[in-house]
Amino acid sequence: MLSTELKSQIQGAYSRFLEAKGLKPRYGQRLMIAEIAKVLGTIKTDDEGRRVGEPAVVAVEAGTGTGKTVAYSMAAIPIAKAAGKRMVLATATVALQEQIVHKDLPDLMRNSGLSFSFALAKGRGRYLCLSKLDVLLQEGQAQSSTAQLFEEEGFRIDVDEEGQKLFTTMIEKLAGNKWDGDRDSWPQEMEDSRWAQLTTDHSQCTGRHCPNFGQCAFYKAREGMGKVDVIVTNHDMVLADLALGGGAVLPDPRDTLYVFDEGHHLPDKAIGHFAHFTRLRSTADWLEQIAKNLSKLLAQHPLPGDLGRLIEQVPELARELKTHQQFMFSACEQVADFKPGEDMEGRERPRHRFIGGVVPEHLIELGLELKKGFSKLTDLFTGVTERLKEAMDGETSIGIASHQAEEWYPLFGSLLARAQGTWELWLAFTSEDPENSPPMARWLTLAESGALFDIEVNASPILAAETLRRNLWNVAYGALVTSATLTALGTFDRYRMRAGLPKVSVTAVVPSPFHHADAGVLRVPDLKADPRNAAEHTAAIIRELPGLVQGSRGTLVLFSSRRQMQDVFDGLERDWRKRVFIQGNLSKQETLNKHKARVDSGEESVLFGLASFAEGVDLPGAYCEHVVIAKIPFAVPDDPVEAALAEWIEARGGNPFMEISVPDASLRLVQACGRLLRTEADRGTITLLDRRVVTQRYGKAILNALPPFRREIS
Repeated sequence: MLSTELKSQIQGAYSRFLEAKGLKPRYGQRLMIAEIAKVLGTIKTDDEGRRVGEPAVVAVEAGTGTGKTVAYSMAAIPIAKAAGKRMVLATATVALQEQIVHKDLPDLMRNSGLSFSFALAKGRGRYLCLSKLDVLLQEGQAQSSTAQLFEEEGFRIDVDEEGQKLFTTMIEKLAGNKWDGDRDSWPQEMEDSRWAQLTTDHSQCTGRHCPNFGQCAFYKAREGMGKVDVIVTNHDMVLADLALGGGAVLPDPRDTLYVFDEGHHLPDKAIGHFAHFTRLRSTADWLEQIAKNLSKLLAQHPLPGDLGRLIEQVPELARELKTHQQFMFSACEQVADFKPGEDMEGRERPRHRFIGGVVPEHLIELGLELKKGFSKLTDLFTGVTERLKEAMDGETSIGIASHQAEEWYPLFGSLLARAQGTWELWLAFTSEDPENSPPMARWLTLAESGALFDIEVNASPILAAETLRRNLWNVAYGALVTSATLTALGTFDRYRMRAGLPKVSVTAVVPSPFHHADAGVLRVPDLKADPRNAAEHTAAIIRELPGLVQGSRGTLVLFSSRRQMQDVFDGLERDWRKRVFIQGNLSKQETLNKHKARVDSGEESVLFGLASFAEGVDLPGAYCEHVVIAKIPFAVPDDPVEAALAEWIEARGGNPFMEISVPDASLRLVQACGRLLRTEADRGTITLLDRRVVTQRYGKAILNALPPFRREIS
């Protein structure tokens, strides 16, 4: 049972919050608070405060407008504090993270009477590395002799005039305390390639040996995390911490109450975290570069002792590995039948998939040689970085000065990271899949590499269930997963399978406060065209679209394939095309801003978008009065991870279409429909241009899982 004290604390905070804001209690919000408190507020612990018994996991689907952040914060923060635990609140997107830190939590503290401290935790890659900025500013063209040896490694410093200006402004703002070194608080948009010059990763950071350690933006942000009650972060950071055994960057999972907002992303994020790839041609070039650079380095610096002995072994091994890479390239070229196809974001990805994840024997043999070689290379670079660390600590003399070791450490650190990543890929590519467990998906992708083409070798888990069960649910003190879309076709089965939720998990659906039947209508017109016939369906959309969206100020048209989106756009009359903003020409944010500006000026505006516009896009009121969905969003048939999962389910006597394709499509369709109503005052129309919801057996289940809009089916 929930203690009376805790119960009245939560109820009191909620009443105060509503009163201060002049709000009425929302039924769904109250229900959500109660569900969370029931599971997370009654966890049994031993004398050391560690959870005993079954995992404590609750999953709550809460529709748009429920006020999820208030509900889970109101329940989980007092529970975590009472149990002496820290709360880690993870989101999938930076946008939600910033909203929670800058708006939701301060608002809650001001109005509820709850007292707690919180901080934002981001990965190292979001922060500026002062040492890199120093090098860029001081040396510009005249790099250090060692960095020149490694120019391929991203240490090539060509600073153009624009860069020089930007870097000078950065130093001035840092010095004047007008910027904190966080990428997200820099006022202008910055290209990823530009930012990459300015940031560092774990493998290249010299930590407390760095001359800028005292002013380091990343470590300053990290310091604030040690003492706070609530840490706001993203799914990737939690997964990275768990991959290191938990408690490396974030608090120990056993002392943590986790809240995963946008939780429907967690399984895919976890798969991505344990997926590996390498490019054959570019890695061969890299190996050649290492051999050349390190031979040069040895010629310039006679290195005594261990350090010299380790580095001397690298050039020969790198050249030997390069030959193996070339054999593998030829073998893959002969095996691969690259079929054209696009991914969910509409990017062209010609791929060759190994059915069932089974790789031909001769490729396995070549892969094992590469695995052995990269394992040896990883060991050598590990040895080198360990010796350099000793030299930086001044523990032993290894024949080079500590400032030299400091300069070399990031260079060898990045070589180590790449060697290790490549070793992990060959390990996953060649390992035997355990019986009765889902296999790895393995495939080749054709990649562009300047004028030449390259072959990318990929290996990825197809389900993250086991990983999440072992590293997260079974270890954590307690966890809540929430999102507007966790169920598919009315059940949590799909999510349980993908996320590996423990059998004892509690699941609940709490209603949205929106009155869908009054606020919106769902239309399924008869286009007299089968969506499975792309040409016929596209022609029908071109013909009907202008009439369908007439009179709506803001319209969002969602497509499942870039090809169809482009074909429809090209087929429309030139004058009508002028009102359309099509995804991909500008950044997502810029596209949305231009659309809003046009609606604000009283004109009609139409957005054409793909999967990333069907979720997480917030266009309230006139910005989106009509959502047109071209097709039921079935997954792209050539996605290698989904295809391997389908084969595995089929091999076990299941029906992948009904168990995966239909629930997944249903979930994506619900997300797309979620773009229409963003506030309780919104009104509008959803038009689905796919009659399979009426003509196919599975269609009824998909239709009934949609929000309860008024229906007009012709």
